[in-house]
Parts: sequence; structure tokens; C-alpha cells
Amino acid sequence: MTNVPESGVPETNVPETKVSDTPATNPTPERQAEPQAETRPELRPELRNWCEAWQTCLQNVLSQVSGTAPGKSAVFEIASQPLPVADFDVWYTVVAGGAVHGEMTLRLPAASGTRLAQKFLGESESAASEGTTARKITLENEQALEELLRQIVGLAATALAATAGGEVQLHLAASAAPSWSSDAVVCLQTRNEAGASISVEIQISPALAAELQPRAQPMAAAQISAQPLLVSSTLPPPSSSYGRLMDVGLDVKLRFGTRRMLLRDVLALSAGVVVELDNTLHSPVDLLLDGRLIAQGEVVIVDGKYGLRITDVVDPVAAAGSPV
Repeated sequence: MTNVPESGVPETNVPETKVSDTPATNPTPERQAEPQAETRPELRPELRNWCEAWQTCLQNVLSQVSGTAPGKSAVFEIASQPLPVADFDVWYTVVAGGAVHGEMTLRLPAASGTRLAQKFLGESESAASEGTTARKITLENEQALEELLRQIVGLAATALAATAGGEVQLHLAASAAPSWSSDAVVCLQTRNEAGASISVEIQISPALAAELQPRAQPMAAAQISAQPLLVSSTLPPPSSSYGRLMDVGLDVKLRFGTRRMLLRDVLALSAGVVVELDNTLHSPVDLLLDGRLIAQGEVVIVDGKYGLRITDVVDPVAAAGSPV
């Protein structure tokens, strides 16, 4: 009976050491919640619209391939957590041109690539494919996956026109991991009929993210459109003899530069040949009226069209003696 207090001593030590250590597991959910709070606000509206367009195109193509209604097909959810990197991941680079320029990547785990290829080939999906996460995708499935992604890219090029503000051209090619650091990472995740997961990770390059940012062109266009009013207000009022000529339309041309060429060089011109002009990149652009220089300025963009901001009005007397 005298040994009972001795056994009670370690019992008093247990709540002091082990029980106090058990709350240390609480930082784990806090650590999991912090990335969600950090990554979600970083996805700007224009990037989210871009990724949501890819999400819709992916679902639509899969519903067409499987022959199911869009509402009954697998629904991909957008997650901001990046996928863990594996040796057998499949990488594709999508180069954007047209209204926006830049790159993005599509990364798929080998198992997800195999399951999407099975959908495209019409093969039965089984839960046993869950064990393919560590295996490399076969050549047949890789070819089917690339064809499926090309159909998604073709549909996305049309859907992204509204987000990009113009026609978008997309080119898909198999690649390795990108050399640039991604500006945004988004994962599209769902499960097939057998309950196996399918994930597609989208990484957007800083160049493409910068192209998708809203552009403050309306203010520049307003300034450009207001300048002709200021210039015209400084001119003296036309006399009555010139009043009847004010509505006559005249064609003006912009000249970026000139180049004197030999006849044999002109005859050798073909598609793809670059003709170097005498003017440098920052030289003023000439405004010609009936072949004569009347003003100079710099090129601007107004509502998707070229324009000229006048920086100097040429003296007609001096310009008459200068060669065109």
C-alpha cells in the first residue's frame, strides 16, 4: 500500500507534459487555413475570369466527348492550392497571341492525364486507376490527352475574346516545367464516375498576367481627341473665299520612314523579308498631304486603331524646298 503514492507521482506528471503537448496539434489547421486566406485574394478579377473561362471550356468539351448533358457532366471546382509536384507530371505550354501575348502552362498528374485520356477514348473508368499516380502515362493515352487539350484550347480561344478585349490565338505544345515564376496558380479539380480524382493545374506567366490587366486607354483617347480642338482654336478664322473649301475631303498618309533600294532588291522581295527603314525607332512619324510633309508626331493607339499625336507643324515654306 505504500507503493500507491509512488505510482501516483508519474500520473501527476502525465497531464503536465503530455497533455500540455497535445494542443500543439492545433496549429496544423491554422497553418492549412493561412494559405487559403493568402492565395484567394491574390487572384485578381481578370485572372479569375480567365481561369473560369478555361473551367467552362474544359467542362463543355468533356460533356461533348462523353455524350452527356452539360448539367450532368463532371463539374470542375477552382482551388487556389497548387498540386504537389511528381516526376511523371505531364506539362503543356499554351502561348497566347492576338489581343494578349504571354504564356501559361497546364500541368496534370499522370493519373489525371490517364483518366482524361480514357474519357476521350471512351474507355471504361475504374477506381483501380487510382494506383496510377506514380506511373508514367502511356504513349497512347498521352496522344489522346493532347488531342483533348487541343479541342479545349480551340474552344477557349473563342471564349477568352471577351476577357482579353479582342481576338485571341492560342497554341498548345507539350513541354517541360516553365523557366518563369508563375504570377498565379489555379487548380481545376473534379472526380470521375468511379470516384477517382482529376486535377488540372493552370500557371499564368507574369507577362500574360500583365497583358490581362485593365488598360487605361479611354483617358489617353480623350486627350488625343481633345487636341484637334485646341489646335483649331489657335488658327485664324477662314475668310469667306475659303469657306466653300472647308468641306472638301483630303487624304493624308503617315510615313514611318524611307529606304532607297536597288531594282534587283525590290524584285527579290518575298513574304518574310524585312526591309529596314532609314528612321530610327523613336524618330517622329511624318504626316503627308498630297505627298508633302505638313506635320510630324508620334504614333498612338485610339480604340484599337492607329493615330498620330502631333508634336510639330511643319512650316509650308520650308517644307516646299525640302525633297519628299
